[in-house]
This record gives sequence, structure tokens and C-alpha cells, in this order.
Amino acid sequence: MCKDCGCSLPRHSAIQQEHDHHTGHSHDHSHIHQQLHTNPQLNDKKTLSVIHKILDKNDVEAAHNRAHFEAHHITAFNLMSSPGSGKTTLLEHLKEYTKLNYAVIEGDLETSRDADRLIAKGIKAHQIQTGSACHLDAFMVHGALHHLPLEGVDICFVENVGNLVCPASYDVGTHKNIVLLSVPEGDDKIEKYPVMFRRADLVLITKCDLLPYFDFSVDEAKTQLKKLNPNTQILEVSIKDGDSMHAVAAWLNSNLRPASGEPQ
Repeated sequence: MCKDCGCSLPRHSAIQQEHDHHTGHSHDHSHIHQQLHTNPQLNDKKTLSVIHKILDKNDVEAAHNRAHFEAHHITAFNLMSSPGSGKTTLLEHLKEYTKLNYAVIEGDLETSRDADRLIAKGIKAHQIQTGSACHLDAFMVHGALHHLPLEGVDICFVENVGNLVCPASYDVGTHKNIVLLSVPEGDDKIEKYPVMFRRADLVLITKCDLLPYFDFSVDEAKTQLKKLNPNTQILEVSIKDGDSMHAVAAWLNSNLRPASGEPQ
């Protein structure tokens, strides 16, 4: 995945490093260690110095984003999943089940279709078109914040690029991670993509109205999730099931950051 979006370390030539210096494009430690293991020629003092500078810049920008959200009394959630799991559809329908006001930062390679769908529903949204990058990073989210009115917003969702690999490795400045796994994808995705699910504060098993038509074991999915991440919470969801949507809204409400001055 990473070699396709141009962020793999072997491509950090002097020109790429200069590009990174201005854009803040960066990897987290898990990606870095994997690249060093598979590319021993990168394991030299100069390369390591560049790597740590890249990591530090993204982390600093992510902290800046969090401070920006908190200054506006906003809780931010990073939505991650493979393409077609139902992230945008969930956000479209969530409005019917909560009084919380929310805005959305949308990430896709091309087009503004998802943001347009949300705006048509009266939801504040801004589209990031990443071009070839298969994930959002903190700098992209920072740029989007300058285009998104945040007054009166309780929650900001960062709907990441559809991908079960890279987005899990980038701190974009949100407070919690929500991962969607749709029934048509199969319950084996949890074991195949463990990094994503280890980072999840909440896993939504979506499109549960399709369970009768697919070989998907909810019990097996929950067992694998709890092995990887005992602290994660799991909800079964269908936009056609109002009770399940109310459960999502209740989880969001219970995970809002306290207002300034309130105990954590």
C-alpha cells in the first residue's frame, strides 16, 4: 500500500525528504521499523535522523490539531475501514438519532462525492482529496480545519481514506478511533489486519441486516477482537435498525470529552 502512495521509506531521496520537510508527510514507528527490517540499507545514522524528524513533525501537528479541537470544546473521532464498509452512510443517518451537532472531514483519493452527500443532509463537511495517498495525516487534517466552521459543533469525525492498513499508523489529532467492519467483508479481516483493530476504541460491525446472506460469524469476530484488543467495545449496526443506531449515538455521547473545568 505505502509504496503506491509515495510514502514508503525507500523513496525518501533528497528530493523526497525536502518534499516531506514542507508537507509533513510522515510514518509512525510501526511502519518505520518494518521498513528498516526489510531494507537494512536504510539503517544508518543519517537515515534514522531523517526518519525521527518526519515522525516528530506529524506528532507535533497531531497535538496541535487536538488542541484546536479542545479549544472549541469538540471531541474528534477517526473513522477507519476498508472502502464500502458504510462510513459515509452511517454519518448520513446518524443525524436522525442524536441531538449532537457534528462536522466531518472527508478523505478520499479523488472527487468530493462523500462530502457532497453529507452537505446535502445539512451536515458540515469538507473534502480532502489526497491524490494518490492512501491515508490522511495530521497536516492534511490541519489544512481542512481552516475550511470547516466549528462553532456550535460537538463532534468532528475524520472519515479516513478507505484502507485497512496505513490509516491506523497515523495520528491525525483525534481523541478516539472507530473502526468499521462490514458483514460482506467477512470476519477474517480482523486477523488479517490486526494493527487497525488493535488501535480501535470502538468497532462497529456494519450492515448486520445482511447477516442471513453472508458467511459471517459475529461471535467469531468478537472473539478475535477481544484477543487483539480486550478493551475495545463492539456494536452490531444496521442503518435499518433504529435501536442499533441509537446505541452508536449513546456511545458517542458517553465518550465526549468533558467541558473545560469538568473532571476527566
